[in-house]
Amino acid sequence: MTDAASSSIIEAALRRDRAVVVIALSTVTALSWAWIALGAGMEMTAIDMTGMPRNMVMAPAVWTPVYAALMFAMWWVMMVAMMLPSAAPILLLFARIGRRERLARRPDVSIGVFAAGYLAVWAAFSAAAVLLQWGLENSGLLSSMMVTTTAWLGAMILIAAGMWQFTPVKHACLRQCRSPVSFLAEHWRPGNSGAFRMGLTHGAYCLGCCWFLMALLFFGGVMNLWWIGGLAAYVLIEKLLPMGHWLSYATGLVLIGSGVWMILPT
Repeated sequence: MTDAASSSIIEAALRRDRAVVVIALSTVTALSWAWIALGAGMEMTAIDMTGMPRNMVMAPAVWTPVYAALMFAMWWVMMVAMMLPSAAPILLLFARIGRRERLARRPDVSIGVFAAGYLAVWAAFSAAAVLLQWGLENSGLLSSMMVTTTAWLGAMILIAAGMWQFTPVKHACLRQCRSPVSFLAEHWRPGNSGAFRMGLTHGAYCLGCCWFLMALLFFGGVMNLWWIGGLAAYVLIEKLLPMGHWLSYATGLVLIGSGVWMILPT
């Protein structure tokens, strides 16, 4: 076989892999959004909750192991819907490198294993979010509509999230998320165990970059589709826009200003 023919076969395989990854990501993301919009297994859909007033009084939820498991599933699927699109660049690059590794007969590196490591980090975050939600609801600081009940707590969340946008940790993590080539060059590990470790590492960087933004859901409404969609779009833009770090600073100022405005005497 000539070099040209071999190269053509490789490129065809890479294009096929890319198409498979894009279709898989699109399908998983769409199904996740649909499940959240339909209520994530709860009696009321997110579409209904989004249209209701923040101060609407509803019967408080009874926290049982089954309900806690449902809340965990809700948070985790929500993170899948929000974070997978922004992880698409590194997943596509990983699939390309993985194909070349297999063609070179090196240890297999599965994109599915890498994605599992990435999503495992967001599963841990989801478990922490459920514990925080339980604590806030039991203390009366989070309503049955899953929004903060006091202005001071909402202001604290806004100000803290805004301040996080200026921290060195935030921007160190953002650089890793914005540079998939550099990340894989620095953290590459062979084999599927290495793929899982790389997924965990990249997920940890994305968590460090975005975890306080996700906490804004407690302010805007955990099941408010406008806030969920807005935050997902923001994360995607922040990671992909060439001047994303300046967007982080601008967003930080807006969040801090909004929080201060909320607690100013009227």
